[in-house]
Amino acid sequence: MDTKGRDFGPLGDPKDGHILTQAIIDTIHEPLIVLDENLRIIVASRSFYTKFNITHASTRETMFYDLGNGQWNIPALRRLLEDVIPKHTVVEDYEIEHDFPFLGRRIMCVNAREIRSDNDRKKMLLSIFDVTEQRGLEADREMLLLQKDLLLKEMRHRVANSLQLIASILLLKAEMTTSPDSRADLEDAHERIMTIATVQQQLDPVAHGEEIVVGAYLTTLCKSLARTMIGGRKPITIEVHASTGSVSSDVAVSFGLLTTELVINALKHAFVDGRAGAIIVTYEAHDSDWNLTVKDDGAGINTDKKSEHAGLGTSIIGALANQLHAIIRKKSTAKGTTVSIIHTAL
Repeated sequence: MDTKGRDFGPLGDPKDGHILTQAIIDTIHEPLIVLDENLRIIVASRSFYTKFNITHASTRETMFYDLGNGQWNIPALRRLLEDVIPKHTVVEDYEIEHDFPFLGRRIMCVNAREIRSDNDRKKMLLSIFDVTEQRGLEADREMLLLQKDLLLKEMRHRVANSLQLIASILLLKAEMTTSPDSRADLEDAHERIMTIATVQQQLDPVAHGEEIVVGAYLTTLCKSLARTMIGGRKPITIEVHASTGSVSSDVAVSFGLLTTELVINALKHAFVDGRAGAIIVTYEAHDSDWNLTVKDDGAGINTDKKSEHAGLGTSIIGALANQLHAIIRKKSTAKGTTVSIIHTAL
């Protein structure tokens, strides 16, 4: 094989009447043409003649650009083909959209490269693939994916709105009840529902299965939590420190629920008597290992009341961590509490 082109070898040049070469060319399903160095047609496959409704007699020694109604006479394509033999270049997947006689509007994909035969004549092998149906299917697929994403975003929006409505009703019920226990249960249910609604809202612009940048997602989520849960009423700040990294939307939902649950727990239990403080959310990732940590500088967990806090929130955090195949590490002192969700690849 010559590095500057392809060699017909013992098959010989089809222009010289080699029957085997012509037979092989005729078996190729897609249109195939052999051109000389002046881009005149030497021979073509039967599929070429059938595809474009022309005959061998009408094309032999015809310039490639003169075929049909001049549909191949495209300046950009001419420049590419004219460089194939002199400069030993290759044309790959050059697409042409045109109204072809007997075919209508079609998209053709052209490939070309230099070949050599025993008589050392310079020639070019040119193949033409009709990719109209393939491009149509791809366009239909893109449209379906777009419609699916729009429906998914609309569903998320409606779910978030419905959850907020339910949360508002629960809060009204809590304010109306005279039982402290019932009020506490209703307020707790309100917070859980608002947690899910907040996580859903932050995923509204995201298509299903799309990779989500964790740092940006957690930052936006915590800003929303600070606005709804603190709102300037408490001297508490929420900060996010995250390394670079992306996760799927499903994992992001779990991260969002974990972060929201841990932040709410810190707001409820760490800053008693109106004390000031900070909550720091940290995400660190390396390859498949990651660590999601929520740390506060509050009062810490009173060991005498520890069992009191091991309720629904703890169960939710445990279930989410288990779903992510992660473990939970908790440390609490008089200077604050740190809860880490740690995933280590096996």
